[in-house]
Amino acid sequence: MTKKTSKVREPIGDRLFLTGIYSFLILVLLIILLPLLNILSSSFSHPSAVVAGKVWLFPVDFSLAGYKAVFDNPNILLGFRNSILYTIAGTLVNVVLTIMIAYPLSRKTFYGRGLLMAILVFTMLFDGGLIPYYLVVKALGLLNTPWAMILPGAVAVFQVIIARTFFQTTIPDDLYEAAEMDGCSDLRFITSVVIPLSKPIIAVMTLMYAVGHWNTYFQALIFLRDPNLFPLQIILREILVLNSVDPSMMSNVDQVLALAGLKEQLKYALIVVASVPVLLIYPFVQKHFTKGVMIGSLKS
Repeated sequence: MTKKTSKVREPIGDRLFLTGIYSFLILVLLIILLPLLNILSSSFSHPSAVVAGKVWLFPVDFSLAGYKAVFDNPNILLGFRNSILYTIAGTLVNVVLTIMIAYPLSRKTFYGRGLLMAILVFTMLFDGGLIPYYLVVKALGLLNTPWAMILPGAVAVFQVIIARTFFQTTIPDDLYEAAEMDGCSDLRFITSVVIPLSKPIIAVMTLMYAVGHWNTYFQALIFLRDPNLFPLQIILREILVLNSVDPSMMSNVDQVLALAGLKEQLKYALIVVASVPVLLIYPFVQKHFTKGVMIGSLKS
């Protein structure tokens, strides 16, 4: 004899509420997704179709002219290499220093942690401005060196606060005391206990720091002069500037229109080229991302 199970029907008010929530989320998804599809389609469309505004969700007169123009520039690979090096080295320095600062601040036995935390928060609210920032980097001898892209922003206070809160809620004092009774040193405790238990928050910090380094533009613009040190974002800017319409060609209407169309398509191709590496990284840290953000944002 089979037992029949009856499904409990939700009240009509709850169903209407959920319908409204789903409708709102779908609307937000469309608002975000449609411009992305338009950019991707424009990058694969013919320049004349892009200029004429014929492209919406799908490519029109499929063309790779924009990508060909991007990768024909010999500096693109150089910019990719520099950005990858800055991103890897900078993210490693960021994560290590953030953990070294956040973990001691999470321990109640650390003397003066309140004062140090207040000093860190103060730097979020007030800064000396661009000129003192530049003079400090210059005085340290970092101008026109790869270190200018790594050391000036080595620690983000916001990340320190999130990591500290994560350690407070995830690494209990009892665990530290038990390890201390077994003769475990502070360094061994961090490397053997804290870091393995902190994969979610490390994934969050890695993604945020890496995206910041990959998209770095202004820092490179004011600190670097050697073209061999330029990151990808500066190279892309140079490509757009060099492909601007030359006033001397205004007499040749066809040439001007062709160049204007290529420049417009080039803009979309550059957006795709610069975004792909970050999109490839995200799936590997996505499973830790939500957990890390939620735990790290809770107050102890």
